[in-house]
Amino acid sequence: MTHLVSVAQLVHLQRSAEHGTSPAVRLLDVRWRLDSPEGRPEYVRSHLPGAVYVDLEHELAHRSQPEDGRYPLPEITDLERAARSWGLRDGDVVVAYDDNWSVPAARLWWVLRRAGVAVRVLDGGIRSWVAEGLPVESGDVRPTIGTATLRDEATLRDGPVPPEREMRELKMNEVEAFLDGGVLLDVRTPEQYNGARTTGAPVAGHIPGAVNLPAMAAVTGDGRLQHPDVLRRIFASAGITADTLVAVYCSSGVAAMHSALALEHAGIRARVYVGSWSQWSNTRGRPVAIGILPSGRLSTV
Repeated sequence: MTHLVSVAQLVHLQRSAEHGTSPAVRLLDVRWRLDSPEGRPEYVRSHLPGAVYVDLEHELAHRSQPEDGRYPLPEITDLERAARSWGLRDGDVVVAYDDNWSVPAARLWWVLRRAGVAVRVLDGGIRSWVAEGLPVESGDVRPTIGTATLRDEATLRDGPVPPEREMRELKMNEVEAFLDGGVLLDVRTPEQYNGARTTGAPVAGHIPGAVNLPAMAAVTGDGRLQHPDVLRRIFASAGITADTLVAVYCSSGVAAMHSALALEHAGIRARVYVGSWSQWSNTRGRPVAIGILPSGRLSTV
């Protein structure tokens, strides 16, 4: 199943659902920015008709200690409760969108796909919808409680998938072993990667051996993902092909899931180090590399 849906495809799905020829379409609005995490005011002001607001910080993550990272994954019971509060039922066509280059929507995509929900991301988000002259509405949508059943540790499978290629979390204690045979992709900005900026982390730099490729390299000027052929060329520049074992991390575990979506769109399955730099840099004794090279100048947290 495709992981993206265009505006035209979404409209077709909605019309088919209205005529009873396809499952119900559930729209989830994931407005969020790292510097402005509360997206409900923007949602209430304007959203796709029928869309339900999703709180990334409280429903797609759980609060914990700094050494767990900024946005650890929610417990499956909490995620299922949230999904039902959004009105989701088993078999629904679930489409997520945002107004931030599909970065927060990709967080929902990864978290729900991992739990067995077939969710797609609206390519280009609300901007692409408005650009087509389609209507929006204001106010808050409160759906009937759904009955969706989520699965713990579910994986994205389109057929038999070897365990090393399952779409699952990469734990911190697995990172260094993963580097022996795979590519660890750091999708932060070059300034964050080389140590020129810390963005709130206690130390600057990157995980030794990680390769830098900013997440926004995968996005066009209008916020859509690049064509799969273009994405494959972009990832090839970082040494990644369809045969490569790859895992991604970022600052806090959100943008990394956008890169996982871009990789999936290019036909490359990736694992995600959810704790990302926010966990690594808060764990004493972890090695840190400074500079533009993967090996860098080494120190420790």
